[in-house]
Amino acid sequence: MQTVDPSAWIAPSAELYGHVSIGEGASLWPHCVIRSECQEVVIGRMSNLQDFVMIHVGYDHPTRIGDFCSITHHATVHGAIIEDDCMIGINAVVMDGAVVGRGSIVAPGAVVTEGRIIPPHSIVAGVPAKVIKERDASAENRLNAWNYHRNAEAYRRGEHRAWDGAEFRAFSAERRKELGLD
Repeated sequence: MQTVDPSAWIAPSAELYGHVSIGEGASLWPHCVIRSECQEVVIGRMSNLQDFVMIHVGYDHPTRIGDFCSITHHATVHGAIIEDDCMIGINAVVMDGAVVGRGSIVAPGAVVTEGRIIPPHSIVAGVPAKVIKERDASAENRLNAWNYHRNAEAYRRGEHRAWDGAEFRAFSAERRKELGLD
């Protein structure tokens, strides 16, 4: 069973199988794959799964990605929980039963091993991933998710330069102010 909010944007080459729910304003980019042969996959509001992301479930673990998350290019999330306002870096892996706490960043190439609990507001890196710094990255991560939402809306209209020009700079400045980044 699949539930996709009508405001979500899904690239034509993205593939969804099994019990999958996609939230309001979410976006799935080219060659993203979501498979759920058992358990469920839930993608939160305004989250983006970028090019070549792989989302799968564990036999005993669903995959849940919170609101305003960015799962970046070539990352894999397998039977794990990603709380709100997180960024999972390029080529990172988050395994079965792991939880990445709100407002965290998993660095590119990091591997969050099975069952690992990452506290909120952590920056983790390495293989296996370890907390290297404590910092609330919620606002920056949310800004990235807003930018991807804007990009998805442009792609829906056939426009592929949503991050260029004065209109984008104004949008970005408004969001930065709203999030307390300026």
